[in-house]
Amino acid sequence: MILPIVAYGDPVLKKKAKDIPEDYPKLQELIENMWETMYGAYGVGLAAPQVGLPIRMFIIDPSPFAEDEDLSEDDKKQLQGLKKVFMNPQILEEIGDEWAYNEGCLSIPEVREDVFRQPKITIEYYDENFKKHTEEYSGLAARVIQHEYDHIEGILFTDKLSTLKKRLIKGKLENISKGKISIDYRMRFPKMKKGR
Repeated sequence: MILPIVAYGDPVLKKKAKDIPEDYPKLQELIENMWETMYGAYGVGLAAPQVGLPIRMFIIDPSPFAEDEDLSEDDKKQLQGLKKVFMNPQILEEIGDEWAYNEGCLSIPEVREDVFRQPKITIEYYDENFKKHTEEYSGLAARVIQHEYDHIEGILFTDKLSTLKKRLIKGKLENISKGKISIDYRMRFPKMKKGR
């Protein structure tokens, strides 16, 4: 089932999410719904807060990026088939010189900005079967994970922008929270007037 994606301005996007217990009700169903929702919106990642749930889980499938001609063969290989569920993750380390990449977000449609992030991460997480993993990622794969990880920490990519950039997009963000945008996937808008 496709779930509505929560738009910018909803308090759930600013909350630090809570760990998921092993007996979380209907967890597998939620994961399936999140995959369907993400693919339905042509996303490469989706965090539980984006579907209104303040729990520490996100999914990623950055394989569409593997089509990018500018990427190295190593990067392309890492992105292909990298379809994963991350539950109760902890980023243990972020290393390297920060680099900029133009990011967008399903909760903030029509806004894309350059965001600086470190190129290498080590992350510890549980998969959908509550099996523990510790893995290293770099490049775009690391960036997708960092972006989704920020969601469960209550951080949006727009929080990482300069004061000037934030001022320039303020009106756009206000319109998104009011539902004054045209998108082709289901969304829930925090400031939309009822009865429209």
